[in-house]
Amino acid sequence: MLANSPFNPTALTTPLTILHLLAPAPVGGLETVVSTLAQAQSRAGHRVMVAPTLSNPGEGAGFLASLSKTGVEVIPLAVSGRGYLREGSLIRKLVAQKHVSVVHTHGYRSDLIGGHAGHRSRVPIVTTVHGFTGGGIKNRTFEALQRLAFRHFDAVVVVSKPQADLLVASSVPKSRIHLIPNALSGHPAPLDPAAARAALGLPAGGLIAGWVGRVSKEKGIDVFIDALSSIGDRVIGAAIFGDGPERASQQARAESIAPGRFQWLGNVADASRFYAAFDLFVMSSHAEGLPMVLLEAMAARIPIVATAVGGIPDLLSPNESMLVPPGDAKALAAAIRATVDDPDAASARAQAAQLRQRAEYDVAPWSARYEALYRHLLGARVKAGARK
Repeated sequence: MLANSPFNPTALTTPLTILHLLAPAPVGGLETVVSTLAQAQSRAGHRVMVAPTLSNPGEGAGFLASLSKTGVEVIPLAVSGRGYLREGSLIRKLVAQKHVSVVHTHGYRSDLIGGHAGHRSRVPIVTTVHGFTGGGIKNRTFEALQRLAFRHFDAVVVVSKPQADLLVASSVPKSRIHLIPNALSGHPAPLDPAAARAALGLPAGGLIAGWVGRVSKEKGIDVFIDALSSIGDRVIGAAIFGDGPERASQQARAESIAPGRFQWLGNVADASRFYAAFDLFVMSSHAEGLPMVLLEAMAARIPIVATAVGGIPDLLSPNESMLVPPGDAKALAAAIRATVDDPDAASARAQAAQLRQRAEYDVAPWSARYEALYRHLLGARVKAGARK
């Protein structure tokens, strides 16, 4: 295959043609990463295309909106939910017609279908592993297939060290695994606390803990509900951004335990603009990669309480947040209470977190690391072809 590679040494210095593949959810960290990276690469002078797989009318509307009026070319792949063969065929045609340099996949559907299509097109294939959620047998099966597919990728980018360890244990060649933590770009101007609360319909006074994410089992919303409900000596409300399969049952459960204490706001566009409405930001996940919402909370200078899972301990130290074990509602409640009881210490941690986000998780060097990886893969193909 390498002997027939269409690349030549000029591809190592000229602008690249990069194709990103994903099946977008309504909102999420994966979608934020792809949009941010594609725009950064376009600003760096590359031709960047994003081909989202869309199976239903209106699907991916928020993601598509994030790329409107940018230099990124969006090419939707309209296929049925099980139109895997057609999806692969469309990707191969796209790679050939647009003279794609590198295919970059995101998420298990695109990893499986886009990865295979890319290999058949004889271009380097890169994936970013945004996280594994576990869950039911169907999802665990897809994730197992995803890890098997990674063995055949040219490069597998992980956003945290625990992800790398998991993939090595799954027999993904260590030489193909690259650690590139996520980064945060500029967002729309944030609202001030009063304006943010007014816009969300939250009370002007009182303490509010914010929770942002997909309302699903791996995010530990039940632990957050139990923790906050158990704090009887302080009145702390909750604002929950997000939707998902656990919302109906957990919303009913929260209302039965602590009536009126939890406000369920659903998916909020440009959510980070409203973080000033929170007195603290809580992440109660059982599993994570490197959460974009935590980078947003760091940038917003909001005190953070989070579980020490995935890449979170690498992102935040005790100097910048309060970290607790996953699944421990009692420990989470104690950290929440300590945060609101000592606002000066909480503010100092929030300031340190903001400084760290600005210093270590900026977009320009992040995008440059991906470009260096792409060019390394292209260079390896050129050298291999020259040896044939």
